[in-house]
Amino acid sequence: MKIRRTPPQSATSLEQAPQDDETARMKQYVLMMLIRTVCVVLAFAVQPWGWHTALFGVGAVFLPYIAVVLANQAHARASAGAVRPEIAIEARRPAEEEPAAHDVIRLAETSDETRPERNAS
Repeated sequence: MKIRRTPPQSATSLEQAPQDDETARMKQYVLMMLIRTVCVVLAFAVQPWGWHTALFGVGAVFLPYIAVVLANQAHARASAGAVRPEIAIEARRPAEEEPAAHDVIRLAETSDETRPERNAS
């Protein structure tokens, strides 16, 4: 039994489909924007103003930037490296040359001078 040293090529090492990637990034972005909307509403609704109001204001101002950066990095961190097929496939070992078989017929051309004469009888 042959033991394989490298894992076989897998379809799971392929990148995520573009539609699935876009859907995941949109979900993440919408969630961040919902959190931003809550921060804006709470920044104006919470009275008296204090440190928590400033925290909501910072969230409302900086969450769009953070959401865009995270949405663009989602693809970079989720992608798995593909396995090069040249590495995964083992090369065949060269077959040992076998001696020529005895049943091989070899033809050689000869000129008329070296040809034996035929009997005309």
